[in-house]
Amino acid sequence: MCSLVALAFLIPLGLSLREQTRDESIADAARRSALVTGALAVSTDPTVIERAVAASGEGAPALPVVYGLGLDESAGRATDDDLDRARADRRSLNADVDGGLIRLDPVVLGDRTAVVEVFVPDSALGEGAGGTWLLLFAVGAAMAGAAVVVVDRVAARAVDSTRGLVKAALSIGDGDLGVRVEPSGPRELAEAGHAFNRMADRLDAFRTDERELVADLSHRLRTPLTVLRLDAEALESDDTSVGSFSPAELDRLRGIRRIRQAIVTLEGEIDVLIKTTRKAVAHEAGPAMCDVSEVVRDRMVFWAALAGDQNRPHRVNGAQLRIPAPVPRAELAAALDAVIGNVFRYTPQGTAFEVAVSRRDGYVAIRIDDAGPGIANPDRALRRGASDQGSTGLGLDIAKRVALQANGSVSIDRARLGGASVVMLLADPEATPRQVSRFGLVGRMARDGRDQKTGRRWPRQRPTDD
Repeated sequence: MCSLVALAFLIPLGLSLREQTRDESIADAARRSALVTGALAVSTDPTVIERAVAASGEGAPALPVVYGLGLDESAGRATDDDLDRARADRRSLNADVDGGLIRLDPVVLGDRTAVVEVFVPDSALGEGAGGTWLLLFAVGAAMAGAAVVVVDRVAARAVDSTRGLVKAALSIGDGDLGVRVEPSGPRELAEAGHAFNRMADRLDAFRTDERELVADLSHRLRTPLTVLRLDAEALESDDTSVGSFSPAELDRLRGIRRIRQAIVTLEGEIDVLIKTTRKAVAHEAGPAMCDVSEVVRDRMVFWAALAGDQNRPHRVNGAQLRIPAPVPRAELAAALDAVIGNVFRYTPQGTAFEVAVSRRDGYVAIRIDDAGPGIANPDRALRRGASDQGSTGLGLDIAKRVALQANGSVSIDRARLGGASVVMLLADPEATPRQVSRFGLVGRMARDGRDQKTGRRWPRQRPTDD
């Protein structure tokens, strides 16, 4: 295509330059002829005419020839017809002859007409035409080469942009919604790249919202499921190995056993679903913030109602002011429900419990105390999947995972109420960095030794009875 455009431009240009060279040669012949015709207008003396002819022919391939005055006409190339036509028309004319072109200029001298002939050879008519065509060919080749280079670079950018879009689309199809493209190339492809990124952002947001919804629904299912499990545990024992029972009683006890087993299985499935979706949402959405006091107050609305049904004294301390924590609200609510649910699950009805929130030394502490039998081996209970109560230990595992996500920890101690005290430490995002004391190393060594003797992992300030 570029070659055709170059040819369409250069061929007319070459022809125009050739015509210009021909016209310049003919104009030069007219100039030389004018010298001779001027001399004829002054005098017909042969000597004067010969001098004029010699003067006009300097540097020319051939001298002019004068017809009709009896001078030497042997060098002339004009035919009789050409001469008669020039005399009859009494105007200049050009005629083609072998080897070039002649110009004939008639001059009226009284009763006779002289004709001046000037010969222009073919070499003069096409002088410089070969160099001109070579130059034009070189220009055309350079234009075609430059066009090829430009088109190649533009096409390469377009191909790279298209290949990037195809690769990103395949990644989206494989489930990687985090892939994005750098819009580049022609304007249309760049707009397609921006549209692709907007589409990927919306798909990513839709998937995150979907997983968050699944996790929230699962979390909402677990709290009424806990009530159902507690009600099932309040039923009589389903042990059929001791005593004698009628067929109807055996069916009823086996039904109770199936209900309890189904509740345990459903709880496990919901816990796995919550953990899976929360992990995916936390990984995609990044860090979040929540108000610890607000979460504690909100969850205690549910647990207080259940505690009233089971005659459990309870109290909430320190949840009046806003206390931020670097964890998603739903994550913290799930951890709090898991720990409080363990209190209801593994302590008898009527057992008191307490939830307290405090903020000190760069940490936010959430403490859940109960008046139950306590935990004999706290270290073993904190290990993933282990529990001293015959459960899977998932409640403490959820709390530990949330605390680690907030750069904190979970510890178990003896509560003031007499049972277990589970403390979740969360990093305080608004805490002011403490100055390092020059006695810091000594102080830490002393504190570590004291903590090892007392067995405490978090120096708590005991709440006072109001």
